[in-house]
Amino acid sequence: MISLEQVIKIQDILIDKFGGAKGIRDLAQLESALSRPYQTFGGIELHENQFHKAAAIIQSLLINHPFIDGNKRIGYVVMRLILLEKGWEIIATQDEKYSFVINIASGKMEFNEIANWIQSNAIRISIE
Repeated sequence: MISLEQVIKIQDILIDKFGGAKGIRDLAQLESALSRPYQTFGGIELHENQFHKAAAIIQSLLINHPFIDGNKRIGYVVMRLILLEKGWEIIATQDEKYSFVINIASGKMEFNEIANWIQSNAIRISIE
């Protein structure tokens, strides 16, 4: 699980590198987005695999807009980190990634579509 402190630090780095305004707009929305992939019901995880966890985090960060700026950037980066934890990487063109993120942010992709896109564009990598 990626901590609140880690995400804030990553957001600061992204803003320093690419520009924008630093700061959290809604801490509760940020905490909610970060916990969504790991939610359980009756001791059973609601998001059973890395693709669903990754879809949950990117959708929540893009829809909740917890940061003042850069929500799409941080959403994509944290999604990738969740995948990388278990040895998965996204292989897609910049245009495909851009369209993917914009479609989520504009509400044009439902959760299952997001998860399917991630899974169909992911490849197994070696982690050591």
